Amino acid sequence: MPGRESVRTMIQLATTAFGLVAALAWNEAIKSLFTEIIGQRAGVISQFVYAIVVTIIVVLVTSRLGKLAERVGVKTDE
Repeated sequence: MPGRESVRTMIQLATTAFGLVAALAWNEAIKSLFTEIIGQRAGVISQFVYAIVVTIIVVLVTSRLGKLAERVGVKTDE
């Protein structure tokens, strides 16, 4: 049914958009925390440390979610 699929797609898009807004808010909060801990003097280095830490966390969480999806039998798009 085309109407149902459209609603499903719109819900997915809205959820993704809200997730992006939340991620941007957390991004600013965590950057401020890094600046507070490391200080302004670190500049570029602290940004790279932040990017590396966030990347590691994202990879670990994504990997865990994939394993959980396999365990419960959810088909994921790859």
